[in-house]
Amino acid sequence: MTAVEPTGTRGKTEPELAASLSGLSGVASGHDTLERTLVRVAQYAVGAIPGAEGAGLTLLDPDAPQTVVATAAFVRMVDDVQYDLGEGPCVSAVRDGEVHTSGNLGGARQWPRFGPAAGRLGVHSALSIPLLLGTEVLGALNVYAAPREAFPPEAAGIGRAFSGPAAVSVSNARLLAQAERHAEHLQAALTSRATIDQALGVIMSRSGVSAPEAFARLRTMSQEQSVKLSEVAQELLDEAVRRARARSSNPPPDPTPPLPG
Repeated sequence: MTAVEPTGTRGKTEPELAASLSGLSGVASGHDTLERTLVRVAQYAVGAIPGAEGAGLTLLDPDAPQTVVATAAFVRMVDDVQYDLGEGPCVSAVRDGEVHTSGNLGGARQWPRFGPAAGRLGVHSALSIPLLLGTEVLGALNVYAAPREAFPPEAAGIGRAFSGPAAVSVSNARLLAQAERHAEHLQAALTSRATIDQALGVIMSRSGVSAPEAFARLRTMSQEQSVKLSEVAQELLDEAVRRARARSSNPPPDPTPPLPG
């Protein structure tokens, strides 16, 4: 493994902590995209938690943990080791909904395989805080630092206070993303329905059949071509447009005989 060099400041001043917590409150009540919200949560965590040099957010998607954002590349590397081994502070926080921390990962008995691996990466301190919404575990906020015993005793308490609004902001962003996807699907369904209705009109005008008969023909074409009904309808409309344009550019000769001179 290649050792990494985390960057950041160990000490946090009171104004820095206040600014981070205040900023997080704004994130929780905002309407930003899911990705931007998660990035800001991770950034505020580094600013709020004493000793933090890098942070990332793990979400359950759908059941397996996945690092969705990280403030530094080494955070993803450390998280990936946990996922591969199935053990570590992040995995434990997600499983039991409790805060897990260690100031000497290389000697952490609770994670006998992950601890030494993280130490070889140059990361010796970890703090993982579950993101809880009621009794539901949404994921975990993971904070890391290179030195041993990097997190002072108050870091865990700050992390707990931080995790509440962080979980709310993550939940809000997820709900917003789901609503946007639902709206997109609804719009696509309405567009497809309009296309099908127009195609039925084309069939009815060409053959003089009823609406149910036109729909039956369109469905048969869809089954025979193994293509979605909306796609067959769109092809039919495109063909009708091409024919109309061809007729307008090449009009039939005027059947009226010329007047005698």
